[in-house]
Amino acid sequence: MTASKHAGKAVEGLNDLDQRLLNEMQDRFPLVREPFAALAVTTESSEAEVIARLKAMRASGVLRQVSPIFDTKALGYATSLVAMRVPEARLKQAAAIVNAHPGVSHNYKRTHEFNMWFTIAVPPGSDLQAHVDALHRLACAESTRMLPTLRLFKIGVTLDMTGERAMDHRSSPQYTHEQREVAAAHTLTSRDIDIIRMVQGDLALEPDPFVGPAAALGTTVDGLIDELLDLQRRGYLRRFAAILRHRKAGFGANGMAVWNVAADDVRDMGQTMAGYTTISHCYQRPVYEDWKYNLFTMIHARKKGECEEFVKELSKRHELDDYAVLYSTTEYKKVRLAYFTPEFEEWERAHVTEAAGV
Repeated sequence: MTASKHAGKAVEGLNDLDQRLLNEMQDRFPLVREPFAALAVTTESSEAEVIARLKAMRASGVLRQVSPIFDTKALGYATSLVAMRVPEARLKQAAAIVNAHPGVSHNYKRTHEFNMWFTIAVPPGSDLQAHVDALHRLACAESTRMLPTLRLFKIGVTLDMTGERAMDHRSSPQYTHEQREVAAAHTLTSRDIDIIRMVQGDLALEPDPFVGPAAALGTTVDGLIDELLDLQRRGYLRRFAAILRHRKAGFGANGMAVWNVAADDVRDMGQTMAGYTTISHCYQRPVYEDWKYNLFTMIHARKKGECEEFVKELSKRHELDDYAVLYSTTEYKKVRLAYFTPEFEEWERAHVTEAAGV
């Protein structure tokens, strides 16, 4: 297979409506009072049928949740990808320790000497380095490297559920560094935080899903939607979306392709890589003496061979010979981060403050 061919067949067990719904909801979930009625129009079905199919997909495990996706960094959180090298015999125990941190949303075992990779975020006022140092100590890691985002070129997973899109299909990135910078011109208010706390869970699969959150916030549904649209305009809310379980959805190859790009070229190359729809995340990150790759691209393919061929094609097209592909072999944790909750302070008090003797 070459990179120009289709990514693969549609997932078994999902009908045509399921596939169209999931494709639509990953990209363009309608932020309106009756979103499932709007989706019914788009997919030429009925509201009842849309809700029934989504409930079935949630029950089967394909659909993880329907929820807002906030930009963690724009909300004032300090964040980083972290690479950790742990002796194989201690890996499960170390993963459990890392997973217990309330700011760890994703944690995977990957095929590399650095065998555990996780994302961590801490709220405004907390010391990210101190939290990572504590995890390094608690997990008894041999080496821990923080790999924060130096520049965001793209973030946004859009798995092709129909199998009709070519691996090298190109599109404009949904969310970039420039869009993140919009939030810097605004101030997050206490009202904004109340809204985020109220809506950040799984959206109810019912005709009028915003009624409950609106009542709890003391506003109308239309008023809440206006406030959510304002959060989006100000750069805090990226979008509402369907979040899928990749393997259940048929995408068994989660490949993190990392590239050693000349410093003068990394920005242009990052923007080029971000244009491939198959690449869901694209970042510039720092290098270390034991980590030389500065451009990170996440690729979700149905099979490892498809991912390998796509990466080889990228290498050939863009004359990038120094690269590696790290595959996730175990998903230790994957959750939507809960913002502005007391668990952070509790973990910090137990493992950072007390450990420092403060």
